[in-house]
Amino acid sequence: MKKKSDAVTLVDVAAAAQVSRATASRVLTGDERVGARYQSAVLAAAERLGYVPNRAARSLRTRRSGSIGVVLAEPSAVVFGNPFFGQLLAGIAQQLNERDLQLTLFLPQSERDEQRLASYLASGHVDGVLLTFYQDRDPLYDRLARKGIPVVVNARPLQVSSASYVDADNEGGAIQAVEHLLERGCRTIATIAGPLGTSAGAERLAGYRRALERAGVPVDESLIRVGDFTTPSGREVTTELIADRPDVDGLFVAGELMAYGVLNALHRLGRRMPEDVAVVSFDDLPGAASTDPPLSSIHQPVEQMGREMTRLLLAQLDDDDRIPRQVILGTHLVIRESSRRRSPAGDEPARP
Repeated sequence: MKKKSDAVTLVDVAAAAQVSRATASRVLTGDERVGARYQSAVLAAAERLGYVPNRAARSLRTRRSGSIGVVLAEPSAVVFGNPFFGQLLAGIAQQLNERDLQLTLFLPQSERDEQRLASYLASGHVDGVLLTFYQDRDPLYDRLARKGIPVVVNARPLQVSSASYVDADNEGGAIQAVEHLLERGCRTIATIAGPLGTSAGAERLAGYRRALERAGVPVDESLIRVGDFTTPSGREVTTELIADRPDVDGLFVAGELMAYGVLNALHRLGRRMPEDVAVVSFDDLPGAASTDPPLSSIHQPVEQMGREMTRLLLAQLDDDDRIPRQVILGTHLVIRESSRRRSPAGDEPARP
């Protein structure tokens, strides 16, 4: 009889569940092709016996580390100051936990860090990489891909057509935002775009232009300003914009952290929202409902983005399939007080 101090093995679990060792192994490694009755028996036996998988032995057998690298290729202040990354990680972690895989986090802070990281990742410490960033990181993607590391990115790389990625419908969301401002009667609609060297910045600006063109409104280049997705840039660019164009009555902001700075600047300039200037942002981060006034925003499903990235990467690993896959997730407008039309009949209802 096995002593309590002895390690429980896969053979013990198989015997307790009355299945073969191979069947027990398939169940415990997440193989869904095993019948439900056998799955239940193996999982119950493993829990009853307190079985803990030996990751080192599994790695030798499968040539897998059981770990997925998540590379947050942004300055640490940006990563920890932007809720976007927390939401993305929540979706990634949820998907990895379902497969009993470890998440290993990397935060390279310089070009040298990225070079060392690429070599480290290529040596087999992880099975694949989820590369996440807000700004453009095509060179880092190239460095990882050249070393043969399976990679999925959280945004469309600007220069790499062969990448697998998951992104939101940036252009479509921007169109929704500008059409909403036009519908509520705004006639001089400006935008604060994100950096044009990023897919989000370029695509959201393209959506702004397309919405105006569809409505037959000429695009006035003096109403287009560029920030850097940070709150200080939103405040500074808005102050400059209103000084140059005091007739602005609608404003589409391409990133929510910038929009927090926009609201601050408009308050300091004595502009009422939405009476003087209606504002719509992009992201719909958790703080959007708590600003003054609550901020209308284009919602992008960030947690779902994390789950989809992980799903694409695991499919590559399971099938040894490196064919690039791209997923674009839908967006929708959430109307709050910063752009809500007021009328004798009452406020517009908030959209889901």
